[in-house]
Amino acid sequence: MAGKKREVQLQTVINNQSLWDEMLQNKGLTVIDVYQGWCGPCKAIQALFRKLRNELNEEEILHFVVAEADNIVSLQPFRDKCEPVFLFSLNGKIIAKIQGANAPLISKKVTSLINDEKKIAAGEMVRPQYHEILLVDTESADAGEGLSEGAQEQYSIAIIKPDAVLTRKVSEIKEKITKAGFIIEAEDKKVFTEDQVMDFYSHIADQPDFEEFMSFMTSGLSYILVVSQGSEQEPPKEVTEPEPDTEATEPTKDQSKPEVDITSEEFKKKKRDSLQEILERQNISQFCDVEDDATLVTKFLDTFFPDFKTLKSMKLQKTVALLRPDLFQERKEEVLDIIGDEGFKILEQRQIVLSKGEARTLCKAYEDEEYFEKIIENMTSGPSLALILLRDKAVQHWKELLGPGTVEEANTNFPMSLCAKFAMESLPINQLYGSDSLETAERDMQQFFPLESTLALIKPHATEEQQEEILRIIQEAGFDITQHKKILLTPELASVIYFKITGKDFYDDVLQVLSEGPSVVLALTKWNAVSAWRHLMGPTDPEEARMLAPDTIRARFGISVSKNIVHGSSNTYEATEVIGKIFEEFVPDNSEEN
Repeated sequence: MAGKKREVQLQTVINNQSLWDEMLQNKGLTVIDVYQGWCGPCKAIQALFRKLRNELNEEEILHFVVAEADNIVSLQPFRDKCEPVFLFSLNGKIIAKIQGANAPLISKKVTSLINDEKKIAAGEMVRPQYHEILLVDTESADAGEGLSEGAQEQYSIAIIKPDAVLTRKVSEIKEKITKAGFIIEAEDKKVFTEDQVMDFYSHIADQPDFEEFMSFMTSGLSYILVVSQGSEQEPPKEVTEPEPDTEATEPTKDQSKPEVDITSEEFKKKKRDSLQEILERQNISQFCDVEDDATLVTKFLDTFFPDFKTLKSMKLQKTVALLRPDLFQERKEEVLDIIGDEGFKILEQRQIVLSKGEARTLCKAYEDEEYFEKIIENMTSGPSLALILLRDKAVQHWKELLGPGTVEEANTNFPMSLCAKFAMESLPINQLYGSDSLETAERDMQQFFPLESTLALIKPHATEEQQEEILRIIQEAGFDITQHKKILLTPELASVIYFKITGKDFYDDVLQVLSEGPSVVLALTKWNAVSAWRHLMGPTDPEEARMLAPDTIRARFGISVSKNIVHGSSNTYEATEVIGKIFEEFVPDNSEEN
């Protein structure tokens, strides 16, 4: 009897719409086991829930319930289904769904969300913008919600391994995948943890060289691609129908009748398998693993692409905006407020004084006008503000907001446009600029925000958890981790990175710290990377960092001056030299060397 009572206390029973609505008032995370009346809740997962309840010890913000789909209107789409379904409600919003009794995935999801709630409560992170999922029938062709758990078999996961990343074969592999008719729907770069390798490669865990494989997979960056078949892809040769003008004949005794009666599921399976076949024919399969299994595809998407469904329904684009000198000086904040209100995210911004050549290129559309030279004079008279904006359909939306190129046309035909709103006597043209196409946006980004690379080092005393957190901070700051290597820095290698201080009295202390274990060496790329990384690191002394820059990496994780957790290049010349020696085949994007 005691055991039965414990189960009731573990999971609250929800069996009508009123109780469901009341449950949505729960503070924190509620894990909902959706069940059918004829089969009952999922018994197999209850032991996991007890374990999570005991380990996390967060009864105020972690709740477990069972909800009977037959009697709850909101759960109507889940009626008459035999597979277990688990919903995750965060402060009343359903933000995730897992189909099947996938204990590792459920455990990971619960732990991650609860840890985030703790950090949010402690003021250590800002609450993410979770997207609410709709409770729809995933088997219905009319659901119209993009990717669902039941539809993930149409996707494959391709993992480009660390050796291919290190030898710069990624572009070649991706090009061969897309040329074969596949579509890369999403991609990310990650350093696998040992737990992730064990989880995602469990099917080969019993092989004698698995430990060596795990060490290899955690040694550097991997690219993770979400790949779909693509509507243009040709069917496999085995099911190609005869040409229309070919006369059908009866097979001879020596001929077998061609197999044309093939089910759609068999056809899909052939298409799914063809990605692996393509890689094998191109002799690159040793650099790239392909996963088609629906359960593992679900795991990858949930772990590495949690917002995949939402992002797939959007067309996120980057565009460049520029506030000309007079507008920048007088009404910058008004413009920035509008940018935010229109849903744009500002990825980068910088003040820049244009040269006459740059101004002429930017204002080429007006070169035949009599006021062209006046425009050039104005554009070079002081700093402009350049921005990289991110949004769904950013290029088109920004163009529509801007309106026409001249104030006269704007006042006549588009009085609500930004051109009309921010018109000034100093210029007869739009005080704002925007890229007019994706190609122009790419060119503008290269001009105004040229990429730069810097070397970053995470020192041996950083724990695995601290390393993961630092990598997360780096990516959230907009850096692209273009190379990653986890190595023990011998005195010879250390002298490459610390060549400027090899003769200093404290250099032996540096070597002692580096000899304590492997370091993580990174090549980070973004605009103004050297300065941005040094700013993110904070002052050399962690105590000083905690006083002057408490949000920096050294302030949060540093122990002492010698054990200050991270290191970075001082200038672009140093970064170029060191990256070139540590990552021999990598050529950094440093266009401003000094």
